Amino acid sequence: MADVPERALVVMAHPDDADFSCAGTVALWTRAGTEVVYLMITDGEAGGDELTLDSSEIAAMRREEQRRAAAEVGVKDVRFLGYPDGRVEANLALRRDISRVIRQVRPERLVVPSPDRDWDSVAASHPDHRAAGAAALDAVFPDARNPHAHRELLHEEGLAPWTVGEVWVVGGPAPHHHTDITDVFERKVAALAAHESQIGDVSELEPMLRQWMAANAAEGGLPEGRLAEAFRIVNTA
Repeated sequence: MADVPERALVVMAHPDDADFSCAGTVALWTRAGTEVVYLMITDGEAGGDELTLDSSEIAAMRREEQRRAAAEVGVKDVRFLGYPDGRVEANLALRRDISRVIRQVRPERLVVPSPDRDWDSVAASHPDHRAAGAAALDAVFPDARNPHAHRELLHEEGLAPWTVGEVWVVGGPAPHHHTDITDVFERKVAALAAHESQIGDVSELEPMLRQWMAANAAEGGLPEGRLAEAFRIVNTA
């Protein structure tokens, strides 16, 4: 598969997950011509410490923040499944809903959170993240490619099966691919700054981001001063 796909789908549990984990890589892909679609399983209505708004108001705010963040890295198509934040389960309904979007978008590549717990990073192993990753991987194989899985997708919605060639997994143990995002780091920061309800002053976050991305780069053997996002690439063809 080519280094830069024609189409890619990023499946995440919450608004801002993509921006923390892979927005720099996405910026590189869109700059090279890749059509990237974001799929958020929840609206993030349980995120943050704000208790003065009801869930529907928080959800609307976070959807808009994610659209603005996506635009910063060249993503125009952002979709939401509306599952309840904090209660995501890797069940058949979620597998079907992700399979539907895979068949609609027909991506060569998916980016998903790891279904495995990383004992070195509790935050990366949020239960919604792990459930989202498990459901997305099951949607890639076998569901989206199997005409007998979720038959209503083919027979009622006219969505033909689609095989995703590879999956890039984020936030899990043992990543082995490190994308140099040094040249687009400021776009990643701008994307995160769009999540005002969650982050506040992004300038306070930026030093931590630089340290994290620098550690990734060093782990990947990149020269000193470079910044990187880390993935485990799985061949799913």
